[in-house]
Amino acid sequence: MRRIDVRRYVTPLREGGSMPAVVEADDLGLYVLKFRGAGQGVRALIAEIICAGLARALALPMPELVLATLDAELARTEPDPEIQDLIRASDGLNVAVDYLPGAANFDPAADSVDEDFASRLVWFDALVSNVDRTARNTNLLVWHGRPWLIDHGASLTFHHAWRGAVADPAKPFAPIAEHVLLPRATQLAQVDAPLAERLDGSVLQTVLAAVPDEFLTLAAAQMGETQLADPAHHRQAYVQYFQARLAERGRWLQGAIDARG
Repeated sequence: MRRIDVRRYVTPLREGGSMPAVVEADDLGLYVLKFRGAGQGVRALIAEIICAGLARALALPMPELVLATLDAELARTEPDPEIQDLIRASDGLNVAVDYLPGAANFDPAADSVDEDFASRLVWFDALVSNVDRTARNTNLLVWHGRPWLIDHGASLTFHHAWRGAVADPAKPFAPIAEHVLLPRATQLAQVDAPLAERLDGSVLQTVLAAVPDEFLTLAAAQMGETQLADPAHHRQAYVQYFQARLAERGRWLQGAIDARG
């Protein structure tokens, strides 16, 4: 992942639960910054990185994700005390996504996607346990005539209370029944094998390698979890989770198919 330095806080995006913000970086680009000091904590940033890597491996369109260094001194230029507190709490390394100028929120009543894309996206969201792709909050943008995936901080729900292992990694994902594209996902069985083949062990290792040691160490410390204190062990725990979930994917895949029926 590229690294940038945040130079200017431009504007908050208050529709987001964690209040991300549009910022300008040292490369003069605009990005949507996800704050490590927001309510969801550093695990939301870990989820963003992992899901972005998996989405790219599955050829799903994602804006570029970067690591962004934020200086707490920027808080002095902001009049809003809430924003000041958020910037100070996020001093250091954060995550940002490329800002797509002119992009519009996906409207299921007006925008359409083909059945192949819908099926691949539903499969992906079931894999990563994404609770945030509903008609109320699609977390899809339409930019230059195509859909783009955003905001995966609420995915990987298991890792907010885990100790490096999950009792039932292949558990069906019940919230998939609320997925905005489930009615169009007519090809779930057909896309299953090709997508799973893309996520072999080496790909999973590469995806997890993008997560900074700093994030993994902080996440373990916040939970008081000594078993995950070593970043290498922490990464491998994620890899093993996804390998187990993919190995028995028939269960959660059938859950999505049944929900659609």
